[in-house]
Amino acid sequence: MSESVRNEKDNIRRLVLIVDDEQINRRLLGRIIEGEYDVIYAEDGEQALDLIRERQKTLSIILLDLIMPKIDGYELLNIIRDDHELSRIPVIVLTSERTAEVKSLQLGAADFIPKPYDMPEVILARVRRSIELAEDNIMISATETDTLSGLYTKKYFFQHCRRYDRYYPDVPMDAVAFNINRFHLINELNGRSYGDTVIAAVAAQLRRIISESEGIACRCDSDVFLMYIKHCDDYDSILNSITSGLNSAVGNSRIHLRMGVYRNCDKSADVEERFDRANFACNSLRVSYSTSFTIYDDTMRKRAIYAEKLIGDMDAGVANRQFKVYYQPKYNITGDEPVLSSAEALIRWDHPEYGFVHPASFIPLFEKNGLVHKLDQYVWKEVAVQMREWRDKFGITIPVSVNVSRLDIYDPELESMLLGLVKENGLEPYDYILEITESAYTDNSAQMTETVNKLREDGFRIEMDDFGSGYSSLNMLGSLYIDAMKLDMLFIQKMCEDAKGMKMIQLMIDIARFLNIPVVAEGVETQEQYDLLKKAGCDVIQGYYFSKPVPPEEFEKFIEAMIKQH
Repeated sequence: MSESVRNEKDNIRRLVLIVDDEQINRRLLGRIIEGEYDVIYAEDGEQALDLIRERQKTLSIILLDLIMPKIDGYELLNIIRDDHELSRIPVIVLTSERTAEVKSLQLGAADFIPKPYDMPEVILARVRRSIELAEDNIMISATETDTLSGLYTKKYFFQHCRRYDRYYPDVPMDAVAFNINRFHLINELNGRSYGDTVIAAVAAQLRRIISESEGIACRCDSDVFLMYIKHCDDYDSILNSITSGLNSAVGNSRIHLRMGVYRNCDKSADVEERFDRANFACNSLRVSYSTSFTIYDDTMRKRAIYAEKLIGDMDAGVANRQFKVYYQPKYNITGDEPVLSSAEALIRWDHPEYGFVHPASFIPLFEKNGLVHKLDQYVWKEVAVQMREWRDKFGITIPVSVNVSRLDIYDPELESMLLGLVKENGLEPYDYILEITESAYTDNSAQMTETVNKLREDGFRIEMDDFGSGYSSLNMLGSLYIDAMKLDMLFIQKMCEDAKGMKMIQLMIDIARFLNIPVVAEGVETQEQYDLLKKAGCDVIQGYYFSKPVPPEEFEKFIEAMIKQH
C-alpha cells in the first residue's frame, strides 16, 4: 500500500465492536483502544450479530469472546465466515484457553488476544495489524475480480491457474474459452444495460459450472470468458446447460455462446499459451452458425503455427522477392475470334521452406493483419516494371489489372503512389486497371466513391471484382462510376447446373448493359461455359479455358500470338 494511501487512512477513526458477556472485560478492553478507535459493545452473540449486520459497511474489526449466552463465539464465527459480505470483517478472538486457538483459526479468526488484558501495547498492535491486513485484502480483492461479472480478472485468473497447477500437478485440466455471438449487436439493439445483464447471467452460469466441476473462471474481455476446470468429455452437455440457464435468466433464446476447448492441457506450456489455443478454437467458429463448440487439436495447432510462420516471414518474402507475380490472360470475345485484351496480375509465394504457397493460404491472413497493404504495393511496382519491359520488347502496351484491397482505399497516399508508378515507368493510367472487390464498396461507400472517382479522373480504369458475392444495392451501383463489372467465379461454376444459374448470369449482364459497362467473367474452364457466356453477351473471359496464371516469360507467347493475329 502506498504511503499516501496509508496517511489518508490513518486520519479516519475505525469502528470496533467488542463482544463479551462480562461488563468489566468490555470496559477494560474499551479503555485500552478507545484512544485510537470508536468503540461499540455487545453483551451476547445475538446482540452482536444484529450490530454486525447493521454496521457491516463501517465496522473495521470485531473483538469476540468465545463463551457467551444465546449465540456463542464459535457459532458467530461460523455465521460470519459463511456470509460473503460479513466475512471481510476481521475477528480477533478473546480467550484464556490456548486449546481454543486452533478451532477459532479454522473458523476464520484473524488473531487472538489472551486474557487477562495486561499488555495494552500488544493489544493495540494486534488490532492495528489485523485491520491493516483486512483493508489491504479488500483493496487486492477489488482489483482481483471483475466488477460486473464477479469473476476473476484476467491477470489474477492466470495467477490462480498457476497456483492450482502447483498444488495439483497430476490432475488433468481443460482450458475453455467462451464468446457471446454478435454481442455488439445485443448491446446496440437492446442497450448497454441489457448487455450487462447478459454478461452477469453468463458469469452466474460459469460460477455454477466451476462449483460442480472444481475450477476457476474469469472475464478477460468485453464478452470473452475463460474457464479452467478438471478434464471432462461431455462438453455438449456443459454448453447446453449454460445456454439453457442463460436463456432462462435473461428470457431470450436468441443469445448463443461459442466455445473452444483445449482438452487435457499440456502443462509444460505456459498458462497464457494454453488459453490462446482455446481462444483459437473458439474464434474458428466466428463464421459458423451450425457448430457451437470445437476442440483444439494437433491439426489446428499445426495450422496456427503455419499461419504465424507465414505472417512472420512476410517482410523477408518481400525484401528477398520471394513473391512472384503471375499473369492470366483476359480475352475479348465480342468478335468472331477471341482477342487478347489484357491480363490480371496474381501473386504466388515461393517460400524457402514450404515451396510455392497458394494465395488462398496467405492473402486472408495478411488482410486480417493489415499486411496486405504492403504486399499490394510490392505487386503494383512489379507489374508496372513488367508492363514497361513488355512495351520495350514488343512495342505495344498490354493492360494489366491489379488488386486494390479495402485497406488500400484508406491510404491517403494511394492516388499519388499509383500515379508515381505509372509515370516512373512511362505508362498511361488507362492501361493500369484497378480491381476492387464488391464487398469493399459496402464497408464505407461514401469514401469508396470519393476515392474511385479521383482515380478515374486520373485516367485509371476501375473493375468491380467478384460482383455478386457482396451486397451492393442497385441504388449504389447507379451512383458508382466503374469501368467494368467482373462476375464472381462461383456464378460461372453454377451456370451449367440448372436454368436458374444461367438466369442469374444473364441478369447481371443486363445490369452491366444498363450501366453501359463491359462484363468480365473469370473462372471459365469449359467450352460449354464459353459458348453460354458469349451467347449471353459477355465481353471478356478469363480462366483455364485459355490459360492458367503463368510467369511473365510464359505470358509472352500470348502477346506474340496476338501480334501475329494482327
